[in-house]
Amino acid sequence: MHLMNLSGRLQIMLRDRVIDVADASGGRFEADPQAVYDRWDEFVEWSSALPADFASEAREGEVGAPAPRPRQIFAVGLNYGEHASESGFDRPENPVVFTKFVSSITGPETTVELPAGSVDWEVELVVVLGRGGRNIDSAEAWDHVAGVTVGQDLSERVRQHSGPAPQFGLGKSHAGFSPIGPTLVTVDELDDRDDLELGAEINGETVQAGRTSQLIFPVPVLIESLSRTVELYPGDIIFTGTPAGVGAGRTPPRYLTAGDVLRSFVTGVGELEQTFVDSTDSGTARNRAELSIQRS
Repeated sequence: MHLMNLSGRLQIMLRDRVIDVADASGGRFEADPQAVYDRWDEFVEWSSALPADFASEAREGEVGAPAPRPRQIFAVGLNYGEHASESGFDRPENPVVFTKFVSSITGPETTVELPAGSVDWEVELVVVLGRGGRNIDSAEAWDHVAGVTVGQDLSERVRQHSGPAPQFGLGKSHAGFSPIGPTLVTVDELDDRDDLELGAEINGETVQAGRTSQLIFPVPVLIESLSRTVELYPGDIIFTGTPAGVGAGRTPPRYLTAGDVLRSFVTGVGELEQTFVDSTDSGTARNRAELSIQRS
């Protein structure tokens, strides 16, 4: 099953049509895409009984994030060996976890205003939970997943690494810095849920390429590890990590500039496209200079 947020309404995507969930269920399920995760098992049971020839009117609208307002956003750093190396770190012994803020979430095709600093790219497989809990065993973790989608963990490296302690959450949560989508793909649709191809291109040039089978800590291990400390909730999302090829790991470093078009994909899941523009904030130049001084 493929789910889409179309102009704020939850849709089931079929090959030749979409089904508006609120309309098709007679109001049993809300139009709000985020609400479905709190009733995920009930929704799956209902949707599996839809007739194959169920009639639906064609709809148009803006495609939004399939999980637009999660309670919690977790992100995992250094989860591919080559990315850890290019970042100057040893292979981690435990998941390196930070959080992003909900206000940074957007849909799959957006224009992103570049803040002061150095903005980097990180394509990631994003997991959306359909069941929550604590102390979830890795052997059962995939049963807690509603589906997967494509994500970009855009990162402003100056703020991220400014002292006296790193500011990962702030550096990675500017407006538009967490695009996800275009659809949520349920796990049963994947040929191999543990080995998905992902990558990113800037202006047609490949900058990242990898497979999720290269994850140091696979999805079930991440869910188990997180749930040992925090309670996970339906609709929470996990950015699972990025493969090698980020701008900060290059010699010399390379960052996104106005006019760049960033395409990110997970094969069999979908793709994102972000276009970057200069900030219209009159204080941008001054702020950029201040951040450069802090970094030096």
